[in-house]
Amino acid sequence: MQVAVLGYGTVGSGVVHVIEENHDSILKKTGVDLEVKYVLDLRDFPGDPIQKKVVHDYEVVVNDPEVKIVVEVMGGVNPAYTFTKRALEAGKSVCTSNKELVARHGTELIAVAREHNASYMFEASCGGGIPIIRPLRTCLCADVIDEITGIVNGTTNYILTKMIQEGLEFEDVLKEAQQKGYAERNPEADIEGHDACRKIAILSSLAYGKRVDYTDIYTEGITKITSTDILYAKAMGKTIKLLAYSRKEGNKVLAMVAPYLVGQADPLASVNGVFNAIFVHGNMLGDAMFYGQGAGKDATASAVVSDVIEEAQVLGTSVMSAWAPEKQELMNVADMRCRFFVRVSGSDESAARDAFGDIELFDAGVSGEYGFITEEMSEAEYQAKALKLDGVLAMLRIRD
Repeated sequence: MQVAVLGYGTVGSGVVHVIEENHDSILKKTGVDLEVKYVLDLRDFPGDPIQKKVVHDYEVVVNDPEVKIVVEVMGGVNPAYTFTKRALEAGKSVCTSNKELVARHGTELIAVAREHNASYMFEASCGGGIPIIRPLRTCLCADVIDEITGIVNGTTNYILTKMIQEGLEFEDVLKEAQQKGYAERNPEADIEGHDACRKIAILSSLAYGKRVDYTDIYTEGITKITSTDILYAKAMGKTIKLLAYSRKEGNKVLAMVAPYLVGQADPLASVNGVFNAIFVHGNMLGDAMFYGQGAGKDATASAVVSDVIEEAQVLGTSVMSAWAPEKQELMNVADMRCRFFVRVSGSDESAARDAFGDIELFDAGVSGEYGFITEEMSEAEYQAKALKLDGVLAMLRIRD
């Protein structure tokens, strides 16, 4: 089975490594004999054995009838979108780890694949090495999925873990994460929540059967989290996690990405460092959690190659997906209900009670301010009450 790999960066080189290193094991377990025929890249790699397979012209790949499967691990939208669509139109199956491309054009590319008896698969786009797309598509297809919550970005989880465990400030940990390669030179997509937003859009589209537009999802990042927030979290026996969340309610879906206070009894509380975890609730299954390496060369490549193997096994047919082109209507975030933790400057706790009613106060030993937890209320109710209270410093939602 001849495979072409588009892009020989971190993930692309990992894909080649997995196919070559585990060739015999894959053949024995699945009956699929994989071979990388081409690696498309702008660069040359002198001294690397892969050099003899490197090509610089995409036409070589798309016009070779021996190439049945194309692995797109270039990143970005263009030319990845153009190359993917042309491969599918040529009847070649494509698999990818490119969450930006899947979130933006997944609906169209799935349809193109179906039209040409090919498959478009993206297991590695949402959880790195964690199997989650395939379980949603196959293992859990007997269930009606009504909720997905995940820690789906290793960079932000690493930063928050370091801040919590060592009492450091956000900017200091971000610099360290960049030095260690856990954060990009331009980390905006991670720290502002955009990466997590794309991933929950993909997972929600698969779970609920209609296209969830990531641009419609309310998104907050972690840039405003401080060491003082963490002091209060510890005083409450909680931790802080950036959660990507969606829940089906009737015909609508509530979806958002934001930092949450999570109780220590919650399984997501113990997910630390660059690890990710995705919690799924089904009407028959109940609760399940998928946990593992959310990023990394070999872990992500392993997920990509699992798609290659499945595509090889069903060659000439299209793996069906419940992801329909009809747009899913999202609920207004203002209607979402939860409890809120609020930090306020000063010491006049009666002002907080006047604005919010029944509250639970917490002392983290921080001078010149106090913190409290509200009763459950909607986002709209919180915003209205917060306007009545002077000196609000910060707010975090609570996952109950």
